[in-house]
Amino acid sequence: MELHQMIQSIQNKQPEITSVFFVGCGGSHADLYPAYYFLRKNAKKIISAHFTSNEFNYATPEAVGENSIVITCSLGGNTPETVEATSLAKARGAHVIAVTHSPESPLTKDADYVVTHGFFESYSAKMEKMTKVLTLAAEILNTFEGYAYYDQFVTGAEKIYGVIDQAVESLLPEAKKFGETYKDAPVVYVMSSGATHEVAYSFSICLLMEMQWVNSGTFSTGEFFHGPFEIVEKDKPFLLLMNDGSTRPMDARALEFLNRFDAQTTVVDAKDFGLGNHVAKEVIDYFNPILISGVLRVYAEQLAIARNHPLTKRRYMWKLEY
Repeated sequence: MELHQMIQSIQNKQPEITSVFFVGCGGSHADLYPAYYFLRKNAKKIISAHFTSNEFNYATPEAVGENSIVITCSLGGNTPETVEATSLAKARGAHVIAVTHSPESPLTKDADYVVTHGFFESYSAKMEKMTKVLTLAAEILNTFEGYAYYDQFVTGAEKIYGVIDQAVESLLPEAKKFGETYKDAPVVYVMSSGATHEVAYSFSICLLMEMQWVNSGTFSTGEFFHGPFEIVEKDKPFLLLMNDGSTRPMDARALEFLNRFDAQTTVVDAKDFGLGNHVAKEVIDYFNPILISGVLRVYAEQLAIARNHPLTKRRYMWKLEY
């Protein structure tokens, strides 16, 4: 079912939706964040919340019910905590949408609707999950409240995959440089702002800590000057994800400070890939994380090559009970 029709179907069953919950773990949790950020910024009546799955299971919000939409997300569709959250939301009477690459997976068993996405086909396909969930948020807002920039949003969603595919064609030299520069780094700090905040979080906890066993920390550039900047010194490794949009001044302020003290800084900047040439300024904030997350995969791959540590290598995950 097409995403617009999916939300129309929910409206036909329940004319008033008062809350939307986004639920997932790890990378999927991060992929949900731009949609949550979008609703938090633009909705006037609908409340939204963003949960890691077991937090949702153990501390279920009382608001979850027939006036709620719950969107759960798992790449393979078999993350136990997220499968449980899907069933819990269904039992509470919510309208449940499961988002996964695997349409026959356990995640879909108790879902009212299933959204499938690509992943392995290309760098842009890896961003279908984030983009489709963001589109669901735009459809929810436009259907139940109205959204003045809906047409601009739709155009951006149509163009973003091409922007990613074009971007990755040119950045291999920079990605290789990143891999060689950081291959022996004992720790790498990652930061961003706005809708891209959890792209930084995901790169930190998933690509670096999980897939490369590299110590990492992550924080918003808006919080940088309220504690974390005290660890900045010459050659300290930082990865800064810069947005083209309303929160860019926060990113620029952080970069100025990092350069002032000669930190070892790599910048991945949406402006460098011409995002503003393809996406309207009224909605560009929400497409930064899709583009930046798409190109970051190349950086992760080159780091893995430089470290001789495949992204698929694990010490504990999938190998023991935990």
